[in-house]
Amino acid sequence: MPEIHIEEFYKDAAKVLIQLYNSFPRKSAVFVEDISGADTPDEFGLHSVRHQACFAAMIWLSEEGLIRFVDTIRQEAIDQAVLTQPAFLKLNSLAVNQVVSPTLQRFITALEESGDAMPNTAMSNIQLIKKALHKATSTQLAELMQCILFAPAQP
Repeated sequence: MPEIHIEEFYKDAAKVLIQLYNSFPRKSAVFVEDISGADTPDEFGLHSVRHQACFAAMIWLSEEGLIRFVDTIRQEAIDQAVLTQPAFLKLNSLAVNQVVSPTLQRFITALEESGDAMPNTAMSNIQLIKKALHKATSTQLAELMQCILFAPAQP
């Protein structure tokens, strides 16, 4: 089971990818508060650790080639952000192409049993991420994001 800050990282990454997928191919600003919630800087103007971690997750996604952006707006947002082509393809690929853990397979089965997914019907990774954000545990979401982010490239 991942530690809480790792689960928050995966949740932040999922939300950033969904936001950019929903605006693709338009460039857009991604505000930290839209991803991790409101934050009030302290008397020195420093943001909370949670806010800083979310901002760092956005930078990490860029450094790993999943998103690109033109500039940052202080530590408040990334500006003119867009998915990269490899990220777009990864999000659009079918979830059945991923190596699925037993925990994640139970989540997919539960989606099928509840009628949120059709049995034996392939969902794209982005569809699965959207459903997981609303219905999965943080551990299930973390496992899903691991499968998607770190899966080898499909031929």
